[in-house]
Amino acid sequence: MHTYILIVSILILGVPALAQTPQRSMREIVMMPVVYTVPGMEKVAVKTNIKYTSVADPNLLMDVYTPPNLAKADKLPAVIFVHGGAGSEFTAKDWGIYTSWGRLIAASGLVAVTFTHRLTPQKRSIEDSAADLQAAIDHVRGNADSLNIDKDRLCLAAFSAGGVLLAPSIRDKPAYIRCLVNFYAFMDVQQAGNLFIANETKEALRKFSPIVYLDQDADKIAPIFIGRAGRDQVATIDDSIDRFIREALSKNVSITVANHLTGVHGFDNQDNDDRSKEIIRMAIEFLKDHLKPNARK
Repeated sequence: MHTYILIVSILILGVPALAQTPQRSMREIVMMPVVYTVPGMEKVAVKTNIKYTSVADPNLLMDVYTPPNLAKADKLPAVIFVHGGAGSEFTAKDWGIYTSWGRLIAASGLVAVTFTHRLTPQKRSIEDSAADLQAAIDHVRGNADSLNIDKDRLCLAAFSAGGVLLAPSIRDKPAYIRCLVNFYAFMDVQQAGNLFIANETKEALRKFSPIVYLDQDADKIAPIFIGRAGRDQVATIDDSIDRFIREALSKNVSITVANHLTGVHGFDNQDNDDRSKEIIRMAIEFLKDHLKPNARK
């Protein structure tokens, strides 16, 4: 079994990695691309290092990936990628996993947005990172015409600790968020043993646990895709996902679950096998289906 050293020790800071011989360096892990490709990824257009917020942090930048040769008037739905708890200093948008996801989504006919935010389990940061995500959304919607984006057809795709940042959209249900994607991401951080307990308040842990909001107008929650890692090494993530799935089904929420039986945390760029590729392909089809102009939220 592969060991996802980086996501365990940087993306989700502070969790010990499992042993593997030979071990990949953290740099090697973070720069590995997703294991699924489509034609045309090398031809994607990329606008880099866009300042999306007024916060005085030089690392809070955004990249936008679009299919090549778009006309000025073209407007496509966009997927906003929400990385895990790396802290802004690690500039996660530049990692191979996110640059390749950006190219993959754009080559599949959508716009991809990657950005760096301030989430880190090492200090109180959930509120700050939530503000960063909202600033990124506001920037995308406010500059939609110049970015070739349809501002009313957006999806949030969260990874790992970034799952906490899905909570506001599940709570508030903005009409422009048409769907949500979870790849091995926390859906409840109130339980003992999760990485945020030491630094965040109980109020913040509840506020940013997506599971809390399944009781509120469940029929209006945007459709959710979950890519679950069956052998996730990060404590309490699978437990939080499993409880979220059970609760979501009990409320009849629109939810699609793809379980990788042997997948590790970060299987989309760590486990180069048929099931990883199948789940990534399923996620792309989910995005296309729910970001169509006439798709029902």
